[in-house]
Amino acid sequence: MTDDPTSGTRPSGTATRAAVLGAGSWGTTFAMVLADAGCDVTVWGRDPRVCRQIRDEHRNEAYLPGVALPAAVTAEADVVEAVRGADLVAVAVPSQGARALLEPLRSAIGPETVVVSLMKGVELSSDRRMSQVVAEALDVPAGRVAVISGPNLAHEIAQRQPTATVVASTDPDTAAFVARSVRSSYFRPYTNPDVVGVELCGAVKNVIALAVGISQGRGLGFNTMATVITRGLVEITRLGLALGADADTFGGLAGMGDLMATCASPDSRNHRLGVHLGAGMSLAEAITATGGTAEGVKTCRPVLDLARSRGVEMPITEAVVRVLYEDLPVDELAPLLLGRPTKAEGL
Repeated sequence: MTDDPTSGTRPSGTATRAAVLGAGSWGTTFAMVLADAGCDVTVWGRDPRVCRQIRDEHRNEAYLPGVALPAAVTAEADVVEAVRGADLVAVAVPSQGARALLEPLRSAIGPETVVVSLMKGVELSSDRRMSQVVAEALDVPAGRVAVISGPNLAHEIAQRQPTATVVASTDPDTAAFVARSVRSSYFRPYTNPDVVGVELCGAVKNVIALAVGISQGRGLGFNTMATVITRGLVEITRLGLALGADADTFGGLAGMGDLMATCASPDSRNHRLGVHLGAGMSLAEAITATGGTAEGVKTCRPVLDLARSRGVEMPITEAVVRVLYEDLPVDELAPLLLGRPTKAEGL
């Protein structure tokens, strides 16, 4: 893996053959987006039954009930076959399992293939962002990796509701290639070279959404929600700037846009899991009741580790970690946040 953004073949045109690794709601929805933009798409999933239904019936009732997938979307249970010959490979699996899935695929990824991370997390074992994990696991140049993030709730996009997203890459040609390959009448991509900022926004907003959900599960209202969201954005910005991100990213689609959607929507798994916790469920009970991956549960600890290593204060993130893993009662979360020393507003 190299950090040289110009190494490797520089892509042009649009993708004609794509693979999506992950047959959950976001992976399947993104396959639909690619197909609507003109790609032939193969989805890989761990469950052979889901793959068969996508291939034979163009449906995924387990994760996108009632949604008819385009004819150009098929599925393959063999992950090596799924990626073979693809111009673009999108990775939409739980972040903590990405490295183990991708490392065996090094020889199957073509020398010109662009890899897109749809994941929003930080790796527990290394504190690495997901684009770094992808580049390392597949041994591809950083410039052939892109990140997609923004206010992109899968079920709304699957209904073809208008939405915008951010495509970030260290190589502007890669970002432009991915943007052209996903653009459609309802899906509008914007490019951004700030991979660090875009990925941190996507990872940490899930932690803030857990805090919002917990507060709402305790019956707290919109004042509290607005306070947590606003101060949560400060935390994300603070950490991003410490890691060299661009300040403008945090007020845009990948920052405030994604944060608002994830914290406010009942379709957000992180928000929903937080509500279950606030209502009195244990973490294990809340995960079962949520019925899917809530990345903030795993991401909060490596994010806090990363912040501490840079001397960055993140009180909301710290409070979430304490609720999830250190038995802090949920009733003490809001007083903990508001009981900090009085100071001027800002970073």
